[in-house]
Amino acid sequence: MSNDPVVAIVGVTGAVGAEFIATMDRRYFRVGKLKALASARSAGKTVAFRGKQVVIEELTEHAFGGVDIALFSAGGSISRKYAPIAVRAGAVVVDNSSAFRMDPNVPLVIPEINAGRIRDHRGIIANPNCAAITALVPLWPIHRQNRIKRVIIATYQAASGAGAAAMDELVESTRASLERRSYQQKVLPHPYAFNLFSHNTAIDPDTGYNDEETKVIQETRKIFEDDKIAVGVTCVRVPVLRAHCEAITFECERPISEDDVRAILAGAPGVKIVDDRAKNYFPMPIDASGQDDVLVGRIRKDLSDPSGHSISMFVAADQLLKGAALNAIQIAELLPQRAMA
Repeated sequence: MSNDPVVAIVGVTGAVGAEFIATMDRRYFRVGKLKALASARSAGKTVAFRGKQVVIEELTEHAFGGVDIALFSAGGSISRKYAPIAVRAGAVVVDNSSAFRMDPNVPLVIPEINAGRIRDHRGIIANPNCAAITALVPLWPIHRQNRIKRVIIATYQAASGAGAAAMDELVESTRASLERRSYQQKVLPHPYAFNLFSHNTAIDPDTGYNDEETKVIQETRKIFEDDKIAVGVTCVRVPVLRAHCEAITFECERPISEDDVRAILAGAPGVKIVDDRAKNYFPMPIDASGQDDVLVGRIRKDLSDPSGHSISMFVAADQLLKGAALNAIQIAELLPQRAMA
């Protein structure tokens, strides 16, 4: 792979696609040429990249010639069809969908946790679920020092997780509500303005868990390489534009204190502590939006566990950045050095 790779973005017109471009620019990611790929209806339009207009090309089976890195964020069905085609053309795919995450032959990577898995790829590397990333970046350094046996998570997930159309629906429905106008939602199953509801993925009739919750459970075990860790999760969509929040309670094998957690997280990559009890100031979506780090606060003993093994905390992270585009670009940044290792 050259020092200046040819990079293709599949789904360039979407919310994550836009963040791919902005994140590459902000992090000075070296790009020899950018190929902007989208559906036929967007072909011929342009996107701005480093002072130039790049013409969007239609995504076809012949679109990956000469591509070194292909960043996918266009949904699972597109990834399942086109990612293998990109690999056969010689590209390394970093895929933001759920298509390959649980494939045992595909690394599922959060660079702060398991960057070494990148070298195991066979052409495709999976970006984890955004809710999983938000929880696991701060949990991992704790797990390394004092194994986490059990974790309970409640998520507060932003519109951005459902794409640009859902973000628009939140804005428009809120405007309509404030103006006392009726509004018929088209993207999400329930009214979004001033409302929240169970995550809009299919619910397993046997377990009662939705797909998002199942992803968090399975991906936690795969990334931590720990099939015994117990994970309970409830995923909820809230009327926030682009940053997910999560309430997390975890139980360790040995006793652990608030001070222990703060000391571990103070030096953890990708984490910023926001924990001011005096001012009642803790992680918020408004502060996490546009930030690379996962914000962590409300670090406190779980008073329901008298053994002293459990801690509760609250976290927030930009779903479009660390939850998607940033994590993928961090993986791509490691590809050349992994290839040469």
